[in-house]
Amino acid sequence: MDRTAQLTAGATAHVTGRATARVPEREIAYDPPPSATSATSLHVRAAAVLEANWTGASTVPSRSLYPHQWSWDSAFIAIGLRHVSPLRAQTELETLLAAQWADGRVPHIVFNPSVPLDAYFPSPDFWRSSTAGRAAGAPRTVQTSGIVQPPVHALAAWLVHRADPVLSRARGFLAGVYPRLAAWHRYLLHRRDLGGGGLVSVVHPWEQGMDNSPCWDAPLSRVTPAPARSFRRADLDHGAAEDRPTDLDYGRYVRLAADYRDAGYADGDGEFAVEDPAFNALLIASEHALAHIAEELGAAGTARHARAERLTAALVERLWEPAAGMFLCRDVRGGGPIGERSVTGLVPLLLPGLPRDITAALVRTLRGPHFSLGDRTRLVPSYDLLGEAFDPHRYWRGPAWFNTSWLVERGLRTHGERAAAGALRDAMLRLADTTDFAEYVDPYTGEACGATGFGWTAALTLDLLHQPREHGVSRTATGTFDRSGSDWSGPDRSALDRSGPDRSGPDRSGPDRSASDRSGSDRSALNRSGPDRSGPDRSGPDRSGSDQSNPGRSALDRSNPDPSALDRSNPDPSALDRSNPDPSGPDPSGLNQSGSDRSGPDRSGLGSGDLGAGGLGAGDLGRGGFDRSDKGGDRG
Repeated sequence: MDRTAQLTAGATAHVTGRATARVPEREIAYDPPPSATSATSLHVRAAAVLEANWTGASTVPSRSLYPHQWSWDSAFIAIGLRHVSPLRAQTELETLLAAQWADGRVPHIVFNPSVPLDAYFPSPDFWRSSTAGRAAGAPRTVQTSGIVQPPVHALAAWLVHRADPVLSRARGFLAGVYPRLAAWHRYLLHRRDLGGGGLVSVVHPWEQGMDNSPCWDAPLSRVTPAPARSFRRADLDHGAAEDRPTDLDYGRYVRLAADYRDAGYADGDGEFAVEDPAFNALLIASEHALAHIAEELGAAGTARHARAERLTAALVERLWEPAAGMFLCRDVRGGGPIGERSVTGLVPLLLPGLPRDITAALVRTLRGPHFSLGDRTRLVPSYDLLGEAFDPHRYWRGPAWFNTSWLVERGLRTHGERAAAGALRDAMLRLADTTDFAEYVDPYTGEACGATGFGWTAALTLDLLHQPREHGVSRTATGTFDRSGSDWSGPDRSALDRSGPDRSGPDRSGPDRSASDRSGSDRSALNRSGPDRSGPDRSGPDRSGSDQSNPGRSALDRSNPDPSALDRSNPDPSALDRSNPDPSGPDPSGLNQSGSDRSGPDRSGLGSGDLGAGGLGAGDLGRGGFDRSDKGGDRG
């Protein structure tokens, strides 16, 4: 029986004899309900994609097209990885956050130094982060981009913690990432409120993640494109030109990025500034998650929940358009709403605090002629089916993407639309299966587009395959109650590993896990029934005890060291932020709680001890190797 199964069995034994938590009326739907889809083959194949894309410290979206670490990809990937390797999921986020800038921004790409410069554009020599970003506190020992992506990270960190609280507490995972996540939110709230209304603005289309959405056409029209001869598009080596952004759009992307770089990555003066609904909704969801993290660490989360509510009110006030029945982007430089209907305007359905009339209108719009979900389309189109710019194959101008459909599925479930959520979930699982985990699909036919074996598609498939427990108590029975009332135990082990040990019963290898130390401080009590974690024989068998015939789990954690020994030096987490009058988090200049120089070279000891398996720092991303013949493409 592997370690996750042991913990799950212990929790099941515990909850049968304990009272459950009181469930709030509405919360973010953190975890999926059960799927009727057979889990066996799909689960193993999805886990195999993540294993193939693993580099030793992070997961690439695609080996061929996107050979580095992307910010919001890593957040979605960690959400799926938590089901098969909680340690690897923690490492994914820690590696990304190790490349954070001193001003708090989390860069949208962390470059792998083993990948040739011509494999991907814009490459590190375009961004020049260590020199052009010096004033903003860019790291000196790892190359990154200078722009950001949507802040899904705190939500991902909270979900990853909940997958294995014992491991998380033993490693000091939340105590290590919390100051960085707080500084990340502080950067966005303080530096990016360019419209003055409390919402965050993106300063480049790539920051929002939906690179060539028609929502950007009007703001981009003011930007003079860079000459075509000044750059080479590596993306066209791997994708058809008719499916990719146009050369004109690409020239404008390059011009915006170069101007931002040449201004030292200072915020406020660029030609492009847009308040986007999805970006801000994900910040709100992550602010709620950060409140839960603070509470888990012994601090108050009240101020963060209150901030999330204020941001929700600002989102409604500034971006809700009743006539459209959805949220619209706002052009800060142009001074008004952008009249294009995009999936970005549906993502706020994720938020539990939306007024009921707005959620009802969003559901009507989702089912109506502009998106036609459940009628003409299988997943949520990225753009208005009736819009003049609609193209079912051109990147974010019509195709359906798995990550945005996953967010909408959670939103539907959050607001009680269980039938619609279930139908969307089933469609996502079917298409992930038939398209070999495609990057995106034709919304009408489900035809695969872009790369296959795509990281977040595989990861979110794993998330959708996992089942709920009957009670709302955290898996390891450590006293942390599920605040959403919907914490889940993981996949149906009887379906996922038919040749493995009995997964249905209690922990057979030792005492009941429910006896573990509730405070999480006594490390010696964390693994009483498991193997000796103090000094395992590295030449011996798999220390996880998992069945080696199941690649969905055992392949992911074989080389990981003793997790309980990784971080014994964390400060008292209950003291986090208490001396900081700004409830949004500590001063970004004090991100490193262990005292190492944030602007300096050593990123491997930032606040939570060694970052990830084997103490991998952000500069050690090449472990596992890359095929140097792979050529990457642009995705922003």
